[in-house]
Amino acid sequence: MESFKKGDIVKLVISILIPLIVGFTSSFATLGSIPGFFDVLNKPAWTPPAWAFGPIWTTLYILMGIALFLIWRKGLERQDVKIAIGVFGVQLILNFFWTIIFFGFRSLFGGLIEIMFLWIAILVNIILFYRISKAAGILLVPYIVWVTIASYLNYTVYLLNP
Repeated sequence: MESFKKGDIVKLVISILIPLIVGFTSSFATLGSIPGFFDVLNKPAWTPPAWAFGPIWTTLYILMGIALFLIWRKGLERQDVKIAIGVFGVQLILNFFWTIIFFGFRSLFGGLIEIMFLWIAILVNIILFYRISKAAGILLVPYIVWVTIASYLNYTVYLLNP
């Protein structure tokens, strides 16, 4: 286990804040669409309760931030670190835009297509992070599990609301 170096606390805080800010910002598209859009959609009985989404996503964003920190602290001079952080950025952007497409644009099909790209980006991110830091890769596993559930929910909602 690596010991904390000078400046690691700042890197850790920044790493956690990045996904939290992205998630918080994209949540504005969600909040306005829940009552008039999502609540009236036909959904499967296994849909998680609305209150669960906030705590789950907050936890996932924190785990993502810790994983990012573990990679960043390996050194930006390393090419594999740069690529892994770049892929992290791509999946975070895709995460942001899924919310905008599904809730903001109210596009069930667009959200479905976009979440497939998100899932692939998360898988690539896990692989790249794991090669650099096993702990960082493992920290992203709950994220892909949740996005797998969300993908199936998106698909099911799409089928139930022609």
